[in-house]
Amino acid sequence: MNAPLPTGRYAVSPLEVLVPRESRAVSRPLVRTSLALLAGTTLVAPLALTGPSAAAAGPYTVTALKVTVRAGGRSCTVDTDVYRPSGVDAAHPAPAVLTTNGFGGSKADGSTDALAKAFAARGYVALAYSGLGFGRTGCPISLDDPRIDGRAAGQLVDLLAGSRTADNGTRLDYVAKDGRGDPRVGMIGGSYGGAIQLATAAVDHRVDALVPLITWHDLSYSLDPNNAGRRPGAGGPVPGAYKWQWTNGFFLIGEAQGLLHPGIDPSRTGSAGCLHFVARACGTKRLLDSGKYPAARTEAMLRYARSVSPVSYLKSVTAPTLLVQGQADTLFNLNEAAATYRALTAQGTPAKMIWQYWGHSGGIKNPPAGELGLAKGNMEGSYVGRRILAWFDRYLRHRAHTGTGPAFAYYRDWVTDGPTYATSATYPAGGSRRLYLSGDGKLVDNRAEVVRGSREYRNLRIATSHSESSLAGMLQLPDPAPFDARGTHLDWTSAPVTGRPVDVVGAPRVTLKVVSPRTEQVQNSADAADKLVLFAKLYDVAPDGRQTLVHRLVAPARVPDATRRFTVELPGIVHRYEPGHRLRFTLAASDSAYAGNRGVKPVTVTSAPEDTGVLELPVTQGVLR
Repeated sequence: MNAPLPTGRYAVSPLEVLVPRESRAVSRPLVRTSLALLAGTTLVAPLALTGPSAAAAGPYTVTALKVTVRAGGRSCTVDTDVYRPSGVDAAHPAPAVLTTNGFGGSKADGSTDALAKAFAARGYVALAYSGLGFGRTGCPISLDDPRIDGRAAGQLVDLLAGSRTADNGTRLDYVAKDGRGDPRVGMIGGSYGGAIQLATAAVDHRVDALVPLITWHDLSYSLDPNNAGRRPGAGGPVPGAYKWQWTNGFFLIGEAQGLLHPGIDPSRTGSAGCLHFVARACGTKRLLDSGKYPAARTEAMLRYARSVSPVSYLKSVTAPTLLVQGQADTLFNLNEAAATYRALTAQGTPAKMIWQYWGHSGGIKNPPAGELGLAKGNMEGSYVGRRILAWFDRYLRHRAHTGTGPAFAYYRDWVTDGPTYATSATYPAGGSRRLYLSGDGKLVDNRAEVVRGSREYRNLRIATSHSESSLAGMLQLPDPAPFDARGTHLDWTSAPVTGRPVDVVGAPRVTLKVVSPRTEQVQNSADAADKLVLFAKLYDVAPDGRQTLVHRLVAPARVPDATRRFTVELPGIVHRYEPGHRLRFTLAASDSAYAGNRGVKPVTVTSAPEDTGVLELPVTQGVLR
């Protein structure tokens, strides 16, 4: 288990794989714990099935089938389970639901298996499969590339259409069809199992409806986020701050697949220094680990990350799409779903969006009462579940009278008596309020009240702020509360809320200018890593002074040009500032979940009534003063 494994030009220990050298001292405990937890859960546990089998399971039967597909120039076997409801046959066909796992899972993990069972129990034919590179499915991991993963899923649509057989000759002749070779099929799944839906629908227009949960819009933004000068639907004009904790964790899980599933077919072998990833994904990870952003390699990296992301292929997606994104999510934040929603609706693709509570950073295993739990399959008992059932009723069962709900809905964690979801016919919902950054550290609602002044912070060579819970939260490991070290950040705080509470729903934005002479000396180098990096975030300060970082979200930004004003878009939130509470905007020099500045770069922020920073808040009610 501890012997080094060959990976191209070098060898790595399974317990240290893909952890940057400078981070290994602090990362080994997390790596060991992660592998131990993963090996002991059904998320990535090997399956016991050795061949086709069928077993009764309540109102449906389950048949395990192997299906060999061509994907990325290779042939590999996909491991599937087909759930057939009682009474469904060629004379009485039913529509189908296709689902697959999140990253590191398989067809047998809790959510994938539970979703298949939930829909089979409601009369749908369900096909659950282990995604490429996971469980007992072959081929290396290719990050839901539509040219690879999408095409492979399309061959499973062929299976549902009855136009191809499984490897043992089984033909499915009991799926409802919209035409010859065109099965009536929807897709559902979360995270990695969410992006595959968009990737599949982009290359196979036979897919009739999608429900992607907690997934990405642009991997270059997800893993190397830049919120400065962010273009609609994409990251900023230069690379961002490398999200090394999340990225290392997922690459570790991917590389561990061979250890957790020994004896799988050789089509799983990766290349270019990785055991189980395609070469371009591996090269992207190695560039991020290097901490250097030379122009040509960086542009190639960004092109690749975006090519395997919906941002690049949504124009080809026509299937009606119900987007469900989590508020407690530091991996794929609400901005990702909002970008996908805007793109789909702008091109005329039917789309609606729900911001539920749970995401990668909390609540997946134990969602609040009334929230959908994927492993529970509580469809009728949750708002999101009922919306999903209505979506498939409308687009798979062709029940035209079925309402699919409002364009936008969002969970409110402060509601204890009454509906927890608020709805809106539009996104964004509500209006906006402006607050100004005053030189005395206050946030004021009148530019004339801005006090002239300057304040400075500086970064150290180690991270001095901690925000995100990252994998610690998902793996339920101890994690310290957010903090910012003295002298390495600046705060601006509003007056206490009076009268009605202030409800912030959406992505706040701050526009400001900083002064950083050391940055100006190096920012025009050929390496974008020399540009200034900073981190913006919003706290809720209680009357007793205790502060809460809203969902532990932070906005990393690599400033394109420190001599000019720039705008930072913060992650979307749904949060109520109660009367007596204050809003605090913080600008920090670093964050422990991200790579930071190269070299020490002191930063000064000046304020004057005629020229100061502006914080824009999307609000649905209340006024901050």
